Amino acid sequence: MKHLFTILFLFLSASVFSQTKVSGTIKDASGQPVAFANVIFKDSQEGTISNEDGRFYLESDKTYTGVVFSFIGYTTQEVDLTKRSTYTMEIIMEESASSLDEVVVFSGKTSKKDNPALDILRKIWENRRQNGTKKFKQYSYDKYEKLEFDLNTIDSALIKSRVFKGMEFIFEQTDTSNITGNTYLPIFINEAVSKVYGDNILNEEKEVLQGNKNSGFDNNQTLIAFVKDLYSEYDVYDNYLKFFDKAFTSPLSRTGIDVYNYVLLDSAYRGNKWCYNIVYYPRRKNELTFKGDFWVNDSTWAIKEINLQASKSANLNWVREVYIEQEFEVLNDSIFLITKDYFLSDFSFRKKEEARGVYGKRTTLYDNYVFDIPKDKKFYSEQVDPYQYEVYHRPDEYWEQNRMEQLSKDEKGVYKMLDTLKTVPRFKALYNIGATLASGYYEVNNFDIGPIFSIFGYNEAEGLRIRLGGRTYFGQNDPWRLEGFGAYGFGDDRFKYGISGKWLLDRKSRLTIFGGNRRDVEQTGASLTNTNDVLGRSLASSAVISVGANDRLSRINLTTAGFDVEPLKNFVVRITGSYRTLESATETFSIDYRVMEDGIFTGEIRSEIRQPEIEVGLYYTPKRKTSGYGVERTIINDGDFPTLYAGYTYGLKDVLGGDFEYKRLQGLYTQPWNIGGIGRLLSTVEVGTTFDPVPLSLLNPIPGNQTLFSLYNTFNQLDFYEFVSDTYASLHLQHNFGGRIFSRIPGLRNLDLREVIGFRAVYGEISEENKALNASNIVYQAPEDIYWEWSVGVGNIFRVFRLDFNFRGNYLDNPGARKFGVTGVFGFSF
Repeated sequence: MKHLFTILFLFLSASVFSQTKVSGTIKDASGQPVAFANVIFKDSQEGTISNEDGRFYLESDKTYTGVVFSFIGYTTQEVDLTKRSTYTMEIIMEESASSLDEVVVFSGKTSKKDNPALDILRKIWENRRQNGTKKFKQYSYDKYEKLEFDLNTIDSALIKSRVFKGMEFIFEQTDTSNITGNTYLPIFINEAVSKVYGDNILNEEKEVLQGNKNSGFDNNQTLIAFVKDLYSEYDVYDNYLKFFDKAFTSPLSRTGIDVYNYVLLDSAYRGNKWCYNIVYYPRRKNELTFKGDFWVNDSTWAIKEINLQASKSANLNWVREVYIEQEFEVLNDSIFLITKDYFLSDFSFRKKEEARGVYGKRTTLYDNYVFDIPKDKKFYSEQVDPYQYEVYHRPDEYWEQNRMEQLSKDEKGVYKMLDTLKTVPRFKALYNIGATLASGYYEVNNFDIGPIFSIFGYNEAEGLRIRLGGRTYFGQNDPWRLEGFGAYGFGDDRFKYGISGKWLLDRKSRLTIFGGNRRDVEQTGASLTNTNDVLGRSLASSAVISVGANDRLSRINLTTAGFDVEPLKNFVVRITGSYRTLESATETFSIDYRVMEDGIFTGEIRSEIRQPEIEVGLYYTPKRKTSGYGVERTIINDGDFPTLYAGYTYGLKDVLGGDFEYKRLQGLYTQPWNIGGIGRLLSTVEVGTTFDPVPLSLLNPIPGNQTLFSLYNTFNQLDFYEFVSDTYASLHLQHNFGGRIFSRIPGLRNLDLREVIGFRAVYGEISEENKALNASNIVYQAPEDIYWEWSVGVGNIFRVFRLDFNFRGNYLDNPGARKFGVTGVFGFSF
């Protein structure tokens, strides 16, 4: 979501008027809206249908003298046009007496029995896997994709606002959307030409980018990739279509009859194929559904044309409209292949018609299909250089030859106007503000100051804490980066710091070396899976408000050095050497341990740990998408791919004064699941064991949570160090229903709230040898009976907040056990 705030400050340009425009509402004699009526320019095939409120908008580059309105059961009307633009038309349609005896007009909820539209829908289900590229063993095709952003709802108040002072020239010409009827101004465009290869036997697909051109963002692949992922590929034949991290029920879904009404509206030739026209619309409000119509062939039962418009009442944040059109062509009298896909979304902070926002449009064209030419599996596994200079700098002649659709005049204007706009000082200021809010860093020459959101903090060791940091930044594809911070605690009167650096040595294998040092106060044991990230810091260490005594903090001096490499896409091997010293940061917390030599306790007790380690980590993130090719890459589809980690750590004794020798194995598996129309589940399994005796600071405390924030992969009703283990296995489940339950409750359905449930469980053991080493003020207890807790939450409060009610399942007799608690979390989501 952070990129959406930047969109409002993107580069602006001008556009031109269309030749004929009409809009208005269609009603019957009683004043009720007529939904899904046909609106067609006279003597043409250019038309649209009215929405569920009877509203329509239609435009054309050509000049027409009339509009024809028709619908089954009503008399066809023809209205003359006396001027180029005719808005706020009100059409009253009269019932046709001659057709009432022959046609059944469906309204409201349609029956699931004796409905010819449902008979056709069942035929589609039976044949849906026999169409498209799935019909062949292998396939390839050319793809042209055009992405565009437009500032919409342009009016005089916006043009005269102080925000655009000095930039009024960009409003000299605007255009009007044929979907929403709102005025808009194009502000960004990106074009891409690709070659796509696929193998249905190997279940592999590969897209090779051959050309990319955009208006003013030559070096911002992050924004471009983010937009592309926003409009990820989909198949209308699937039961659920995923947009904006939400699963919409497809009108062609096998479960569609439970959430849609279907009406057989018409039958006619579409091209040279006889097709049926079916209109569909939601049975209930507030669900993730569409409205629209589709044309289906009468023999292959393949879709010829389809349009989908998200219901305005759908539980979707920041998006006012979603509209999709797809067209298919016949390959050999029976197989239909997609040739055009158009996707429009209207982003806005409010859903009211007059609210301003930003259109996001994607037009994808497909051509030159070739089938059954196999390529070996190695072809699909070979990595392609994510950035090639010539791909992003193709000459104009290349685009003239490879565009499958010519740019309109307003789209061409985006390229021309940009250079002028970038010279306007006020625009530069607006863009810098947006970039700072989006990234959290403020750019000064080649250095970023931040992150600005972590300047202030508080904990019981440091009291009020002030932190100021920064990083080098010459561009998103920097081959090296330095980063650091300085912090001061007014409670302990101490200065802390951290500095790190990394350098990409080989772009193809992504061989990277890194190192750094940090002296700080930290809540160790805040997560089960260890990390040696020099600049990492958990929220538990700086939460302003906490539950109970949050004093179990340590002073850490951590130095690391290592390298990682990516031999296969999204598979990373990392080797890290580290050295750290640990001691308590408060007088009320102890990490003391008994000293043992040759298996015998010496009677000495130490309060400081010095420990070098070598760690080998394997990271696999299939389906992860990134942008950029520098030492740091931006993850585009964060939270939308599985993560697997396996790590082996070896502790060194008597090397650099190391206190302990030990071996540790750890594993983690996180998987998000889109479960049809009932929401999204996030699951995590963690396991680990330490084979040799070690003191408290080197064990695996079960991560409690004494903050007021809901922290995933922690236990909200546990205190820090309440359970300590050397062997553990944990499970975390969190399911978001997306408002499916609340949408059925009167009084709640219009609030767009979302239901979230959670379950957390952990099993652990602690050896007698580890207990014998302990000289701290922490009493070791492992959850051998499997500790568990559960939660219910209400999300999407004011669109940015979730409130969780947490319940402890067992170990209720532990001293100070918290049986119930309330936590919350802020976040932006669609």
